[in-house]
Amino acid sequence: MSQRTDGLRLIFADDFDAADLDRAVWLRHYLPAWSSCADAAATFDIRDSCLYLTIPPNQRLWCGDDHKPALRVSGIQSGNFSGPVGSTIGQQPYRDGLTVREEQETFWGWTPHQGYIEIRARGIVSHRSMVAFWLAGIEDKPECSAEICIGEMFGDAIVPGESTAVGLGLHAFRDPSVTEDFEAVRLAINVADLHTYAVDWTSDRVDFLVDGVHVRTCLEPPAYPMQLMVAVFDFPEKTDGTDGEAVPELILDWVRHYQRS
Repeated sequence: MSQRTDGLRLIFADDFDAADLDRAVWLRHYLPAWSSCADAAATFDIRDSCLYLTIPPNQRLWCGDDHKPALRVSGIQSGNFSGPVGSTIGQQPYRDGLTVREEQETFWGWTPHQGYIEIRARGIVSHRSMVAFWLAGIEDKPECSAEICIGEMFGDAIVPGESTAVGLGLHAFRDPSVTEDFEAVRLAINVADLHTYAVDWTSDRVDFLVDGVHVRTCLEPPAYPMQLMVAVFDFPEKTDGTDGEAVPELILDWVRHYQRS
């Protein structure tokens, strides 16, 4: 237990010890409203008390007829919501005017609102892939759409054996009360090793930490419930012909949420 969690109460934890994902907490599809649950399904396995999200070479493109650049993704999320087919009501639209292709059943598995949230994870990426974990507004209202990025790491921003650029901060999107405040901070860590990425989220600020070390602070964070998004991404058009059958992976050891009394 880190000093940040001393005196805090653990209210949620998933150590991925079960044989399958907890369906009461996680949706095993990435933003399926814009495609479908079938086309947005993650490739994953659970073993050794870890969740392995992978992208095998034969995995289909996500929203392949529309999303630019071409993208493949395996991700899970702890909430899901959309309007009816043909509407523009949905979570994290990637362009203006995007419409729902498959209406989603409203699902709030775990939607934290403030507290200390930790993720223990590692990633195996090449220059054309990335791993990320972020808190996204549940978007039951359009303005509830900001993002707290706990960590995103692109393979082409890694200096092997030296450092990794870790993206941290706030994305405002359609929330006028949040100020865009995002930075890729270069840290002397190897993304392929297990590290603990955390946010200490209060009403007036959010502190970002890696392995218990404070990295940066953003003020005036979102003031509504959010869902956790965890994903590994592959960008096939970034290939240089040397990556062959590389399979990007995001290995999640655990997720924990502590709350102040």
